[in-house]
Amino acid sequence: MAEPMLRIEVAYALPRQQWLRSVELPAGSTATEAVRASGLLEMRPELAGIELDLGVFSSRVNSGYVLQDGDRVEIYRPLQCDPMRARRLRAGRR
Repeated sequence: MAEPMLRIEVAYALPRQQWLRSVELPAGSTATEAVRASGLLEMRPELAGIELDLGVFSSRVNSGYVLQDGDRVEIYRPLQCDPMRARRLRAGRR
């Protein structure tokens, strides 16, 4: 009997560009395996070799998270500015 396959989406968003790829992986695959299979690391070499912050449907997960069929793995970028500092800066402009 054939091993069941999972359909997974991998998403990465930049300020002016969104990237979404669908991949099929064997059951038991992890979030990191989905990112590798998506080809993103080849397209965005600056992401290769660093530990990525990952999530599934807006909930943070670790790299070994075992995926379920239909999951969307999201790759989070680091914050450019502390949210509290950003609010202060916006308030100061009023």
